[in-house]
Amino acid sequence: MSRLDDDLAEAARDEMERALTLGWRELAHHTPWGDTFEGFTPDGRAVCFERSYLWEAARGGDIRVEVHVYESRSYEAGVRLTRAIRREPAQ
Repeated sequence: MSRLDDDLAEAARDEMERALTLGWRELAHHTPWGDTFEGFTPDGRAVCFERSYLWEAARGGDIRVEVHVYESRSYEAGVRLTRAIRREPAQ
């Protein structure tokens, strides 16, 4: 893996950690939702961050979190991560 790939992967992991700080209850009212913004990797490289919250299978179930970090000129060469936020049991 190249230093560029390592840098993008580290930025994606950091963004995923931030994306997972919100719980199911906070996100359920806003899912599906997504955003793209510009930022910097840990090495200072200018990149685009995409974050999406989608229903995993059906509305009201688990929420899929997708993060994609890429240089604006090379979308396909970016790093993509996917995780799930499990639905909280009803109380």
